[in-house]
Amino acid sequence: MQMSDRIGKRIRLQDVHVLMAVVQAGSMGKAARHLNTSQPNISKAIGDLERALGVRLLDRHRQGIEPTEYGRALLDGGTIVFDELRQTVKNIEFLADPTAGEVRIGSNTALAASFTSAVIDRLSQRYPRMTVRLVSGFNETLLEKLRARDLDLLIARRFGAIDGEPVDFESLFDDTCVIAAGAESPWVRRRRIALAELINEPWVLPPRGTGVISIAQESFRAAGLDYPRTVVVADSPLARMNLVATGRFLTIFTVSTLRFPVKRPELKVLPVELPPARFPNGIVVLKNRTLTPVARLFIEAAREVARPLAKRL
Repeated sequence: MQMSDRIGKRIRLQDVHVLMAVVQAGSMGKAARHLNTSQPNISKAIGDLERALGVRLLDRHRQGIEPTEYGRALLDGGTIVFDELRQTVKNIEFLADPTAGEVRIGSNTALAASFTSAVIDRLSQRYPRMTVRLVSGFNETLLEKLRARDLDLLIARRFGAIDGEPVDFESLFDDTCVIAAGAESPWVRRRRIALAELINEPWVLPPRGTGVISIAQESFRAAGLDYPRTVVVADSPLARMNLVATGRFLTIFTVSTLRFPVKRPELKVLPVELPPARFPNGIVVLKNRTLTPVARLFIEAAREVARPLAKRL
């Protein structure tokens, strides 16, 4: 009998699940309590795995338990196996009831509040029983969740961390930046504004290091100006919108932020020229990962919403 055949008969998914629980808990005792079983049962499951593979999977020391090189390899494979099974079950559920299902989306804060919300709105109108779990945050954190298969896909701006990762990026549209003011601001009555005229105005801007801030820095630097006086630093696009709507503040937004999920008449784009920088936004998925039907529906809806935006920008 070939080793692969022997392993197929002797390795049980339940035992792999136990191994994953032990490593996550850090000890067999904690894993036993988490799985509501006895510690001897945990030890037996690990022992069965080690005998089937002929290698040691765990190292035991005073601080607890950690996987060996062989254990880590099995854990990586186990994560993929359980994820594929989970996706397969979702496929079956979808076939049984195409109007229901769940998709887990990651998106950075600005896109989550604008474009991604517009996609969710379109999808929920077609499939009102469908559930969307939206997680917003920094791109690097979202990428970690995608790698761990805690998310089905990302709607995100293309960023450096993607390069070299086992992911595929499908571009949906390129975003540009504009300077915005409240509809009651005296600046909206002007037909032409030089950037230098706005240098001493109160600004509300996201934290440094974001794509929008890099555009702001480049714009003022190109005009020979210092960075503007930032009165409020706010990562939340909604907080910046509310402050700008008062008419007292200025900010820099991407065009998609002002257009989705609905147009915002309380905010006006000022006639100020900025460098023609563009941000590619799109869909990020793990390579060679089976997507659920609901995730594929979400991607189709994202393409539909992005189509007119891609033509205008």
